[in-house]
Amino acid sequence: MSRGWARAALVGYRWFGAGIYPLLGPYLAIRAAKGKEERSRRKERYGRSQIARPAGPLVWFHAASVGETNAVVPLIKEVRRRGISVVLTTGTVTSAGVARDRLGSDVIHQYVPLDLKPAISRFLDHWKPDLAIIAESEIWPMTILELGARRTPQVLVNGRLSDRSFARWSKRPSLADALFENLSHVVAQSELDAERFLQLGARPVSVSGNLKVDTTPPPFDQDELARLQAQIGNRSTWAAVSTSEGEDEIVAAVHRAIKPRHKALTILVPRHPDRADAIETMLKAEGLTVARRSRGEEIEAATDVYLGDTIGEMGLYLNLTEIVFVGKSLKGGGGQNPLEPAMLGCAVLSGSEVGNFRDAYSRLIKNGGARFVRDGEMLAKAVHFLLSNPKARQIMAAGGEKTLNDMRGALKATIRELEPYINPLTVKARLLPRDNESEDSRASGQW
Repeated sequence: MSRGWARAALVGYRWFGAGIYPLLGPYLAIRAAKGKEERSRRKERYGRSQIARPAGPLVWFHAASVGETNAVVPLIKEVRRRGISVVLTTGTVTSAGVARDRLGSDVIHQYVPLDLKPAISRFLDHWKPDLAIIAESEIWPMTILELGARRTPQVLVNGRLSDRSFARWSKRPSLADALFENLSHVVAQSELDAERFLQLGARPVSVSGNLKVDTTPPPFDQDELARLQAQIGNRSTWAAVSTSEGEDEIVAAVHRAIKPRHKALTILVPRHPDRADAIETMLKAEGLTVARRSRGEEIEAATDVYLGDTIGEMGLYLNLTEIVFVGKSLKGGGGQNPLEPAMLGCAVLSGSEVGNFRDAYSRLIKNGGARFVRDGEMLAKAVHFLLSNPKARQIMAAGGEKTLNDMRGALKATIRELEPYINPLTVKARLLPRDNESEDSRASGQW
């Protein structure tokens, strides 16, 4: 594909988006019915907002889901510390809850507008960001093009390109180049990610490490933890978290395999809690007794599986165990973040399909903080071994801690790369009259 054809394709994408824009109402209504959209805030997906833009400089942060939101929280706090307003967009109800819990009224939260010209243009016309900071692998063509057309600096932080994404973009190098030339800077997670971005036309590119290492562990309610620990008593536990479709059946089989030798409680936390009804039906069909967190059901001596079907309580579930299988790694592919369980001293087990978190897993495996399993049978043997060997759990936990210590420093490195973009805004913010600062505070308190 030549550069001319690439630009023609992007123009076609723009007009296609404008054409289907009026037809998206039913799509969003269906998502709202499934709990994937907040009905009262659907207009934000069209770029509309009822919140006034605060005076002075403003940075737009975008983080697609929970992991990305947690990763950029320290960056957002640094920007706010300098008196710069922040509008944070996320793409899921779950990540909106995380933003609310961790940042409160310190930012303005909006759902990210659809990547269609009418929605993006309306969003940018309203907020007029001085800088856009996008987390990880969010590549939205219309958003990038519209920011580029307005000469708004846009920086990709914690940048990552999965094998699948890189292969897809590599087949269309002219298209990738026409998009990535609009990025002012890419701060990549690893040397491999940096090389991939460079091959696709991004300039300049630097390496920071993984921001998720420099975040705090997921929060939890101490009183609730104590209550659940009292219910569990002296039973051993293991957890399967962020599971995708097809892995819940594997978890059920593992529980049945270890049950004759251990009175263990299995804690199952699906990636998408809206699958909980189907998971419960499956577990009961397997003859297992289930207690669901969302219903407030207590863990009893006969409970086989505690189903963690709530949002924003990963810290609670991880603190109930020392052995964690991280999902989307045996089925679904790509993996999920293993660093949170490592932060909380857990031995990490995973399938080998972890291309989205290759660097984190390779470091954990090297230091003995994680182990790969081929299938459900191997997972059952690994869980049995770790339940039977406290010393082995401690060694893996120590390997996880060493990995985290070795990987820290991404936050400082990322802030250093952002300084040329943030410093002018810091000066501008300091020149604002005090009454503008109070208006900013009032505006940022709205959700």
